[in-house]
Amino acid sequence: MVHCAQNLEEAAEILKSSNRILVVGCSGGGKSTLSMKLCARFGLEFISMDRDIFWLPNWQARSRSEQREIISNMVAADRWLMDGSNPSSFDLRLPRADIVLWVRLPRWRCLLGVYRRAFRNYGKKRPEMAEGCVEKWPDKDFLSYIWNFEHKHAPIFIRNFDLYGPQVPVLVLKSRREVSQLLDLVGAQA
Repeated sequence: MVHCAQNLEEAAEILKSSNRILVVGCSGGGKSTLSMKLCARFGLEFISMDRDIFWLPNWQARSRSEQREIISNMVAADRWLMDGSNPSSFDLRLPRADIVLWVRLPRWRCLLGVYRRAFRNYGKKRPEMAEGCVEKWPDKDFLSYIWNFEHKHAPIFIRNFDLYGPQVPVLVLKSRREVSQLLDLVGAQA
């Protein structure tokens, strides 16, 4: 059974003493923005799975074995925040985490977030992406991933939380307002 943080105040107290934080959720939900604010507040190393693990320059994917080796090395560190949702590495990441923040916004909100991000960054590289991985306009496959995320991926997250991190508290953030309230509670710039 997933150990959920009871409320934002409890999660904020856990965060204040956390050295290793996972931020997961659907694309477009604001994971990276939340992650960077928490890293700035707590002086944690920001690990972007997209930038640091998945992608080489110009959208060249790393091999799965190389990804797992990099993740193993990174999670061995004492202090970090890892931004990324790929459940195939939860077995490596969850046992080392002090808390999981699950940004679980409605799909329409995530779709809107992806379109806003694409509009704002089209043709540019975002800070959480590898060199040469410039923002593209969302394609049908990416939009389908977001549309079906809750149905297809949320059950996998829950199963993995139970399997690899039953002792790790999980805070589910269901709105931008909850994200802002959490940032206020920990003294991070909202």
